[in-house]
Amino acid sequence: MFERFSNPLTTSPTLQQIARTFRRTGWISFWVQLVLAVISSVILLFAGVLAPRAGTTGPNPATGIGVGVTVLGIVVLLYNMYLAVFRYVPIGRKLEGNPNNRPKKSETIQVIRMGLFASSIGILLSLLGAQATVGLLAAKAFSQGVGGFVNTDPSKFIQPLDILVVQASVNVILAQFVAIVAALWLLNRMSR
Repeated sequence: MFERFSNPLTTSPTLQQIARTFRRTGWISFWVQLVLAVISSVILLFAGVLAPRAGTTGPNPATGIGVGVTVLGIVVLLYNMYLAVFRYVPIGRKLEGNPNNRPKKSETIQVIRMGLFASSIGILLSLLGAQATVGLLAAKAFSQGVGGFVNTDPSKFIQPLDILVVQASVNVILAQFVAIVAALWLLNRMSR
């Protein structure tokens, strides 16, 4: 009955909890980030490529800066998704396995720090993208005049696609936030 605990290859309950936390957190973080990244990518694809072909005016060319920086935020998000599935989950599996193959605590903390650093850069890029787009929208709103009837140039009106670009940036910010929360949760669980 007690053979399982006397076996040197078994893990302690605390180590098993940490291993399970790594696996669960990795998968949950991955799926939330994936959903938000897909939504943001579809929005940006629609706003940048499909809308002008469908005959709409599309977003203002000046939103290209916001879109470009948000796309960079999505690239960083892809890296965070890689960390979640191909680093956090395997660490959880290795922690439950053979003690000789377990990662060192310092190596594990380094992986988590890389995730935090990448997420911070991703949030910065996404915030810059959102700020650029919001600044453009504010400029358009101020140039429309009272009730929007003074200006007759349609490119100076706020387009619905402009708002979608802001939504895409905010989704990427939320996904990066999820990655930060996951990394901080893992650090917290390791330090107990």
